[in-house]
Amino acid sequence: MNFYAKLDNSWKRSKSLLCIGLDPEHNKLPPFLHSKGGAIYAFCKEIIDATADLVCAYKPQIAYFSAHNAEDQLEQIISYIHETYPDIPVILDSKRADIGSTAHQYAIETFEKYKADAVTLNPYMGFDAIEPFVSYKDKGAFILCKTSNKSSAEIQNLSVDGIPLYLKVAELISQKWNSNNNLGLVVGATYPEDLAQIRKCVGDIPILIPGIGTQGGNIEQTLKSSILPNNSGILLNSSRAILYAGDQEDFASQARIQAIKTLEEIKKYTNNI
Repeated sequence: MNFYAKLDNSWKRSKSLLCIGLDPEHNKLPPFLHSKGGAIYAFCKEIIDATADLVCAYKPQIAYFSAHNAEDQLEQIISYIHETYPDIPVILDSKRADIGSTAHQYAIETFEKYKADAVTLNPYMGFDAIEPFVSYKDKGAFILCKTSNKSSAEIQNLSVDGIPLYLKVAELISQKWNSNNNLGLVVGATYPEDLAQIRKCVGDIPILIPGIGTQGGNIEQTLKSSILPNNSGILLNSSRAILYAGDQEDFASQARIQAIKTLEEIKKYTNNI
């Protein structure tokens, strides 16, 4: 089963557009976890078990693992999701891309070492930097297009052939790079007007949308700008607002409560679009 099919099945099964980002910030983990080995794994496992019925995907961010020599715990948590919740796709948020043979090694890292279903990639170096990832035809790749951070316009809004660079990236993905039908885009919820332009450009290509929750992206505006008529096509990512809803031994149940609130808000608007 290729990534598009797995994602589509996940949308249908879960009836959810919510993706939870696994960003286990070491100093924010509940204190009692630090008394045990594998605190990052334990934290993520509890979050996953508490929310697995509410999500269409999980998105572990590699930096939060590698910064603390916890790459083995990242492998373990992805393996745990695959074994326990095999219908939920895992997107490794690593924003990789490099020249030639180096990109090939990153692709091996992503899909053979970590066994992720998809990855986030940076398009700045052109297609040959992402081709090694795209060549894994059953895997997916989400290409950075218009990111949610405040200074994204410094580069991404530069004019290229009379249009913003982010739209040029969207054109390349939809018209040239997606020959294996396994690409998506990353577009921040903090720029709903840009998101609407991108959706119009790329048709039904999946869009991973960070920026709701702590970053302040508006769910209603985001949905109106990007959702497909069948209530699919997007993954609304929330990380910190859910992960750190609680900081005591009940942190996982507090995360579930926040995830339910987020999902309820999403569903409030999807029924009217």
